[in-house]
Amino acid sequence: MHFVIMGCGRVGSTLAHSLEASGHDVAVVDQEETAFRRLGASFEGRRVTGVGFDRDTLREAGIEQAYAFAAVSSGDNSNILAARVARETFGVENVVARIYDPGRAEIYQRLGIPTVATVRWTSDQMLRRLLPVGAAPLFRDPSGKVVLAEVPVHRGWVGRRVDEMAAVGRFRIAYVSRLGDALVPTGDTIFQDGDLLHVAVVEADLPEVSSALDSPPATD
Repeated sequence: MHFVIMGCGRVGSTLAHSLEASGHDVAVVDQEETAFRRLGASFEGRRVTGVGFDRDTLREAGIEQAYAFAAVSSGDNSNILAARVARETFGVENVVARIYDPGRAEIYQRLGIPTVATVRWTSDQMLRRLLPVGAAPLFRDPSGKVVLAEVPVHRGWVGRRVDEMAAVGRFRIAYVSRLGDALVPTGDTIFQDGDLLHVAVVEADLPEVSSALDSPPATD
């Protein structure tokens, strides 16, 4: 498959090498010719110098045959404009834009342009390493309301069915990590010692859910 990447910074060049290593054809677009040095001599794809939202530049990069387009330059406006041109002018269905401003990311996501909000994602990852387990989400939806979080579970839940756990608060059990593997539990799945529980929950309810699961279950 053919991929077009706008922006040859650290993210763009890494993405280009990863896609090429997976056997795909890649074209990278950047305004600065010197930026292509990050690709190194081993990169076999196209290097296209030009503005990433210019139609002729995109055609030179093979946008008309592209399976997907990624806009990962350093400018939010340029990324969104390029993503819209790729989708609306050339009909590329798989489009994503990196956005630094979380507020803008939410707006454009609602307009149908998938975005990666770099600042919010980075802050969430930092919080996961600074705060106790369960205090910060693994993933947050573009609206910022629903999160996927790993929550602490009291040892008293070991041996209990997961449907009992799901009854203690307003959340859904997304999956369970067990011995390095992951499983989507059914109602009769038994929670085992060492399991890690991942839940989908409205972020405002996360503290309450964490507290409930970090407490022993009610006695029968």
